[in-house]
Amino acid sequence: MALSEQAGAPKGLAASPDEERRARERQRVGEALAGNVAAYEELYRDNVGRVFGLCLRMAGDASLAEELAQDVFVKAWQKLGSFRGESAFSTWLYPIAVNVTLSERRARRRRTSRVMATDDLAPFDKPTRREGPEDRMDLQKALEVLPDGARAVFVLHDVEGYKHHEIGEMIGVATGTSKAQLHRARKLLREALGR
Repeated sequence: MALSEQAGAPKGLAASPDEERRARERQRVGEALAGNVAAYEELYRDNVGRVFGLCLRMAGDASLAEELAQDVFVKAWQKLGSFRGESAFSTWLYPIAVNVTLSERRARRRRTSRVMATDDLAPFDKPTRREGPEDRMDLQKALEVLPDGARAVFVLHDVEGYKHHEIGEMIGVATGTSKAQLHRARKLLREALGR
């Protein structure tokens, strides 16, 4: 049976590339659930670049992003049975990636917020002025200062191109909350970048 027929397109009409990709992904997920590890490896290869990119933009560190991307695919494997094929597999992965990244950031914040005895408080002082123009231009550094929710919405909306209602569904917030978080993120970024 042709992919266009599997995807539900009438006989004689070709399915769109998106429909064919979704049909292929549904098939791979079914095969992976049946124990075919190679099918899941194919899903991994097709999506690891985008997941890594999202984790990198949210975490700000390449080695941490690699770790997080691996965690995303472990979680995805555990939740694979919940993939219904209504969207692209990458779209299904994004909320998992956002949640894994935000969870890691919260855990890191808890670890670093523990009280440590020290006589040298200089590393904890915030600089009073910018060092030079390169500091104003470093978007990745500016993204690191954003609160978790604002950062996630900024990356998903302004970098990945998702609409507010899609972001709301992905991270479990109302559309209005997504819009407010984006406004907050842009304001904080302008301040951090000195504009």
